[in-house]
Formats: sequence, structure tokens, C-alpha cells
Amino acid sequence: MNRDRLLQRFLRLVQVDTTANDSSTESPSSPGQIELGKILLHELREMGLEDARQDRNGIVIATLPGNVATAPVVAFNAHLDTSPETSGAGVRPNVVERYSGGDIPLPGDPSKIITTKACPELDSVIGHTIITTDGTTLLGGDDKAGVAIIMELARHLLEHPQIPRGDVRIVFTCDEEIGQGTRNCPPSLIGADVAYTFDGGGQNIVDHETFSADMAVVTITGINIHPAIAKNRMVNAVRAAAFLVQQLSRDDAPENTEGRQGFLHPYTIEGGVGASTIRILIRDFDSAQLEHHADVIRTAATVTEGEFPGCGVSVAIVRQYRNMADGLKKEPRAVQFAVEAHQRLGRMARLEIIRGGTDGSQFTEQGLPTPNLSSGQHNIHSPLEWASLDEMLAAVEIGVEIVRRWSEEKK
Repeated sequence: MNRDRLLQRFLRLVQVDTTANDSSTESPSSPGQIELGKILLHELREMGLEDARQDRNGIVIATLPGNVATAPVVAFNAHLDTSPETSGAGVRPNVVERYSGGDIPLPGDPSKIITTKACPELDSVIGHTIITTDGTTLLGGDDKAGVAIIMELARHLLEHPQIPRGDVRIVFTCDEEIGQGTRNCPPSLIGADVAYTFDGGGQNIVDHETFSADMAVVTITGINIHPAIAKNRMVNAVRAAAFLVQQLSRDDAPENTEGRQGFLHPYTIEGGVGASTIRILIRDFDSAQLEHHADVIRTAATVTEGEFPGCGVSVAIVRQYRNMADGLKKEPRAVQFAVEAHQRLGRMARLEIIRGGTDGSQFTEQGLPTPNLSSGQHNIHSPLEWASLDEMLAAVEIGVEIVRRWSEEKK
């Protein structure tokens, strides 16, 4: 693998602002995703992938032709957007060569320090090349690490034509962070038998189960009037929104749950006295429990209307994705061969659940089995985000072995 090529590409990618915008009605939701897709399209065509294309929704797809005609088609997917939870504009990556251990102060904000106490996995990457933010933005390793890994994987396979492979499909999606990653990219567009997302943390992890997910959009309508004459006339939607959030138990918040526990996560409140909107993430490994969580929000809405006479509260539930575990049972080789790829390299894969989702959650639900693989990400969605170049290189090696293993199968 070409270590420097991988690093330089990753550093270029993270400097393109591709922050998803969950208030947008456009697809993709932000122009930077189109811009980044055009860059990747150019690089894929420079590699010689003549069918590489970007559609009007920003989806980039290309095919690396195989040399084993009877082998299944394997797709690798990563998403171009970054989380709206922290700014992705003006990212200034900071490279720490041969990390020697200890806390990492970030150069753009002296108050931001990646500590070994808060991030104990730093102890496992001593000697690695670490890429951090400068402390003022997120890094974007979620999922530009995955994008860089797939691009290096494609280049490596092209440079080593002796590696047996079926056709390899490269797929870059948009707006995964706002639950829309596969909206314009159904499995029929990809045309693969199996797929893998490089969108996971650390190294040597195979995510075979995810949350099921919905989002509640709560709209509160108040009555706005000048505060000088507001007595018995104003109905403040901001106060009603704050009251509604207080009705949601903190025991069911993400900061107080772990493992297989679901949660309700109010993550934005926008608006003013006349109207306010709350967005609430609904998560649970048991899909049937999503409706229970939604009922908790509906009850809070009813109580809020009673507490603030004259206000209106509506709750819209938006379906996002479902636990990939059920779909993967229909094609057990998807996970099995990922585990075998690790074994062939003398590594031990860890099968884990992920308290989140990937494009693979939706692809799997739609019939394309898609486990999720490590891509060297850490502290995602945060100004304290960092990535390990060495773990990214390890992921490229896993991708090669997955391709090799599937080449031994028949369609």
C-alpha cells in the first residue's frame, strides 16, 4: 500500500466542506458534496475506470473490472458528507507523526485537548501517524477516511492485476449523516451481490448489527405579540419547546445509555416565539420499540399543549433506517468472509454492534447485504476527532483480502 498517497489524499478530502444540511430540500443537501464527488470522479477516470460517473444527486459510482468472470460483484461504499453537529468548514488537519503517547493539545484552540483519560484507545496507536483537527472544526474522518481507503484500495488493485477478483464496484453516497444516504442510490443502481461500508471506528472491527432509527420533527406553533402588551395574549413557542424537552426522561438520553439500550436524543431546537421546531433522534436495536419511543414524544406533545393553552404541537415521524442484523442472516457469507479476511492477515476480527447506523443499514434492508468495517475513525462528530493513518492502511489490506476471498466463490 502507498502510505504517503493515502495520507495526502485524506488531507485533501477533509478540507472540502461537505457538511450535511438536514434543513435542506435539495439532494444532496450541501454543494460541497457535489464538489468532492467531482474531484473523486476525476481521480477515478485518471485511474482508467472509464464507466465512472456522478449523477445529479451527487452519487459517484465506478467499476473496477474483474479478472475472474464467475465471481460475485463486490461493492465498497463510503459517504461524502460530514455531520452537521460540528462545523466542517475550514478544516485544518494536524498531522502527528509517530505518536509517542500522552495528551494531544490542538493548535487552533488551546482549550481543546485530546486526552488519554477521555480517549483510552490512544494507548493502542503509539507509533502511528495520527491526524487530528486543529480544535475548531471536526476532522471529517467520518467518512472521508472510508473514501480515502476505497480510493487507495482501487489504485492498489489496479497496480496488482495478479490479485484475483470479480468486478469491484465503488460507491460514494451523499447525506448519510442525515439518514438519506441511500435515498437516491438503491441496490439496483449498484448492481452488486454483496457490499461493505468502510465507516467504522478503530481497527479489526466488523459491525454486523446497528440501531434501528427514526427521527421525530416536533413543530410548536405559538402566538407572537409585542411583549409590552403580551399579558394573557402571548403563547411563547420557545418556552413550550423547552418544556416539552424536559418531559423526555434523561434516563433515556444517549449520555445515560449504552450497549443495547435505545434512546431519545433532542439535538436541535430552532425558531422563535411564534413557531419553534425540535428534532429528536429515536434509536433502538429492537425495531418494534421505535413506536414506543414515538409514543413518549406524542404524550409529551399532548402534555405541552395542556400546559400552554393556545399553542399547537404536531409530531411527524420520519423513517430513517433499520437494524442490519436481520438482513445479514440471509447472506451469512458477507460477515463470514470479512472475518476470514482478517484471519488471512493474522488478525482477529471483533464482531460488534454499532450504536448508530450506516448506509449499510439501508442497503441491507433493501436486499444488498452490507456489513460495516473499521476505517480508523475516533471521536467522530467532534472538534476532538482524530484518525489513524496506520489503521486506514490496515483497512485497505482487509479490503484486498475480501476481494480475494469473494473471487473464490461462484455467482
